[in-house]
Amino acid sequence: MWLKPTLPKAKSIGSEPPAGMRQTLAYIAPFGLFVILLAIRRWLPSEIFPVLRFALIAAALAVFSRDVIPWRPAFRMASILLGAAVFLVWIGPDALWPGYRNFWLFHNPITGAAASSLDVRLKANALFIVIRVLESAILIPVLEELFWRGWLMRWLIRPDFQSVPLGQYAPSSFWMVALLFAAEHGPYWEVGLVAGIAYNGWMVRTRNLADCMLAHGVTNALLAAYVLLFDKWQYWL
Repeated sequence: MWLKPTLPKAKSIGSEPPAGMRQTLAYIAPFGLFVILLAIRRWLPSEIFPVLRFALIAAALAVFSRDVIPWRPAFRMASILLGAAVFLVWIGPDALWPGYRNFWLFHNPITGAAASSLDVRLKANALFIVIRVLESAILIPVLEELFWRGWLMRWLIRPDFQSVPLGQYAPSSFWMVALLFAAEHGPYWEVGLVAGIAYNGWMVRTRNLADCMLAHGVTNALLAAYVLLFDKWQYWL
């Protein structure tokens, strides 16, 4: 009796990506979408863009990242205090030395200027303010920590980033991420560098991404309150 050979089934065109790719997308897709939206915002109506960005980023986190987002900080109070300290560092130079941000190191064609690009009409738009606060305090800390300290800090140690424990220290990875995080913040690059060092150090100390997300969220929430209470809209670039 002849046995009919069994051939492997061909994958369909719409099959899921490999597990490694899914894990990578979980950490980088929301941040990539965030960067793309920043690049195209000039071509979208200012009243629609904040709502659209919030909805798309929330959807990306739900679709790609829901299985890798941690929810339990191990050092809750210390993370809150760290976030508050980074907030004070962020506003400190401008509060202590008015005009400090006009110095050429922070106001030039490369870094841009510390001036809000938001439509002035949005200052009186309650929906925009609620969405922007929620985005700043919740969504952005999650997507940035997933990318910077959940993925890049490990990927720079070894491209097979999943084999690298969260919070593993390597000097080149630590300082590269801190510098790139600083560069992301334009005219606030020097306080961005301090923040990047603080969050990186906290990742190494806690080995818990949820603690970094909490600290980052507290910083952004306090900054949002500062913007609204003291009319410091230049912090919302």
